[in-house]
Amino acid sequence: MSLPQAQEGTPRLRLGVNIDHVATIRNARGGDHPDPVRAAEIVARCGGDGITAHLREDRRHIRDDDLKRIQDATDLPLNLEMAATEEMLAIALAHKPHAACIVPEKREERTTEGGLDAAGQHNHLAPIVTRLADAGIRVSLFIEASERQLEAALRLGAPVVEFHTGEYAHATGDQVAAELKRIADMAALAAKNGIEPHAGHGLTYENVQPIAAIPQLAELNIGHYLVGEAIFVGLEPAVVRMRELMDLAR
Repeated sequence: MSLPQAQEGTPRLRLGVNIDHVATIRNARGGDHPDPVRAAEIVARCGGDGITAHLREDRRHIRDDDLKRIQDATDLPLNLEMAATEEMLAIALAHKPHAACIVPEKREERTTEGGLDAAGQHNHLAPIVTRLADAGIRVSLFIEASERQLEAALRLGAPVVEFHTGEYAHATGDQVAAELKRIADMAALAAKNGIEPHAGHGLTYENVQPIAAIPQLAELNIGHYLVGEAIFVGLEPAVVRMRELMDLAR
């Protein structure tokens, strides 16, 4: 499969590293090891552009006290993934991360499966988006790459969308090219309408380059795969290799 042609002079694609699953391993046994803050420090040292952390309602990995420690440990911007609830809104307003990415959340799911229904939840999301924005927090919506959801993000005034790439990551055969085109088309449409497009979910060494080559994308957020690779090679080499592949695609 050929890569989409990135335009000459395309800006550097940022890499946000999700460190949730370092905390997942810590919480499996309790205690303080391995510390996600140490992971954040490694990411800052080896070329990551941001830290992503999802504070789930059940606190299955990142814990409340991790947020301030992460913010204190590095100068990298923190992207807080959060459900659209009053509890999470209050936490975001207290910590004031660089960005807050609103994601769907179900208690029974293992990870975030699918995008936020921004169109169907407009009235619920609107005051949350407004309060985050008023606090100087950059709002992102984690959505499927569809015109309906993108139009909803535009109506909500979200400056950023993150396209869910799970369907692309799991696609086979001709469906891979179809999913890639869908994401590329929506990234172009987002940029045309003044929304900064990001992407993430299920990205690996093997599938990241076609996504990274989409010229309008400004940032990829990758976590589970990098933490998994870190078990075998270490977190720094894993992040460095992902960074290399993204740069080669541009």
